[in-house]
Amino acid sequence: MFSFPNPVNEKAARTVAAGVAILTAITLVAGAWWMSAVLAVGFGLRVLWGPRFSPLGRLATEVIAPRLGPPVETPGPPKRFAQAIGLTVTTAAAIAWFLFGSAVATAALLAVLLVFATLESVFGFCAGCWLFARLMRAGVIPESTCRACADIRTRGAADVSRR
Repeated sequence: MFSFPNPVNEKAARTVAAGVAILTAITLVAGAWWMSAVLAVGFGLRVLWGPRFSPLGRLATEVIAPRLGPPVETPGPPKRFAQAIGLTVTTAAAIAWFLFGSAVATAALLAVLLVFATLESVFGFCAGCWLFARLMRAGVIPESTCRACADIRTRGAADVSRR
């Protein structure tokens, strides 16, 4: 029941990141801090079930990405890890707003999210994936978590930095 796709279409992942960046930018500009909870729910849905129950995930995988050409496959576990980081940041932002009423803390956390979502959507750099690779290299994440990542990792630093 709790499954995340593996492999993941990189085009869909970048489309989701673009959607997150747009929603986050709107939230910051409008000062609609309650949207941090909406963003957190979206990340939670994607962490638990991939795009299956996420409106943004469905839009990306079923509508937008197929129009961008053939899929480009990338390992799923680092993408799930990146979604979990997004869940952590947006949950912290929602807590900052709803429990502490801190617009400053909420805005700061969402600004970080905006930077990293933009990096992935525009440049294809997934910071969560980069961290995942570093944690695998350090032995914190076992190679059995992502055999494809372990194979990619041995090809060279340029390949790893893109994952």
